[in-house]
Amino acid sequence: MGKIKADFLLHNAGQLVTAAGFSERPKRGAELADIGMVENGALAAQDGVIAAVGPEAQVREQVELDRDARVIDAGGRVVLPGLVDPHTHVVFAGSREHELEMKIAGMSYLEILARGGGILDTVRATRAAGREELAAAGRRYLDQMLAHGTTTAEAKSGYGLTTGDEMKILAVIRELDGSHPVDLASTFLGAHAIPPEYKTNPDAFVDLVTEEMLPAVAREGLAEFCDVFCEEGVFTVEQSRRILLAARRLGMRPKVHADEIVSLGGAELAAELGAVSADHLMAVSEEGIRRLAESGTVAVLLPATTFCLMGKQYAPARLMIERGVAVALASDFNPGSSPVNSMQVVMGLACRQLKMTPAEVISAVTINAAHALGRAARVGSLEPGKQADLVVFDAVDYRYLMYRFGINLATTVIKKGKVVVGG
Repeated sequence: MGKIKADFLLHNAGQLVTAAGFSERPKRGAELADIGMVENGALAAQDGVIAAVGPEAQVREQVELDRDARVIDAGGRVVLPGLVDPHTHVVFAGSREHELEMKIAGMSYLEILARGGGILDTVRATRAAGREELAAAGRRYLDQMLAHGTTTAEAKSGYGLTTGDEMKILAVIRELDGSHPVDLASTFLGAHAIPPEYKTNPDAFVDLVTEEMLPAVAREGLAEFCDVFCEEGVFTVEQSRRILLAARRLGMRPKVHADEIVSLGGAELAAELGAVSADHLMAVSEEGIRRLAESGTVAVLLPATTFCLMGKQYAPARLMIERGVAVALASDFNPGSSPVNSMQVVMGLACRQLKMTPAEVISAVTINAAHALGRAARVGSLEPGKQADLVVFDAVDYRYLMYRFGINLATTVIKKGKVVVGG
């Protein structure tokens, strides 16, 4: 049998973390601790697709390098699959640093929203911004994410709350997906908040979302997923169900902002509808955990949000893992409740606040995060046939990434077999 051709080789990886073996389903329970680590590892790729991965001697025996192949010496460092961020709001205008003092004074997220701030503040700025301004800001944020090791992410709309403005945001997401190294999965979140013009008649806004916004988004093929903020003071369980069922009929897979502040039944709704993910879950009920464990829905936990809101109640990650829920992590990057777009920071917080082990965290930001985006067949682990998305970190032990969080340890980022950062 002939050798495998390769135009890219990464070798001398002290710890090559593959996260392999779970492309068909997400990891649960004790499986999260299995990160598929190869010592003294190497990875070869051809045309952006992984051709071989394993111990260096084995990979070198398997492959024949092209004359002009790119060879990266990992220098004995830790190498991970490209990080996957399955919950972001990366396209928006403006910023909300003025809310920091409100939070310090003890004002809650819902209190700020009720006063016309929060999401609605960003809605005003985003409605006023043109596509070029939104694209420039989004590109800058994606550059930061890529530099910290994120190679695939979700991007939600939700700061327009009119048909035209939601379409504008989704069009920018599509533009960025085609022009930036970070692969983006697009989510329609028209039901992110009730705009002021519908404050006295929220059901009329639900009508607008289901009867006008969703069909327009579907006609243009602008979103793969549909999300809804199912929360007290925002959208009820019944309103959320109505929106998500309408989206599903139009070919969009459901996601749910669930049980973030109040235990409203969002997790149960996500499991009922077969949502690809239920996100936040700080206030999830026992029944919600049970239903998620029995479903194919991934629980996406967002510890940076609780941290930035100065909250005390984090998602019960340990209980979820013990009960068999498929757990992933994400940044929730947005201008208000989580102005954090480094998954390395999220990883450090997950250990300290969610009490997840470093190995569990790695599974949650790679293969399980890929499942939360329906991308596990392509990304999230280092296996032959998948995209050659990987990151070299300035560490010799994978646990150092969570131990030394708060700085950027990514030295080289490879996307589809090409060096896009460092090198």
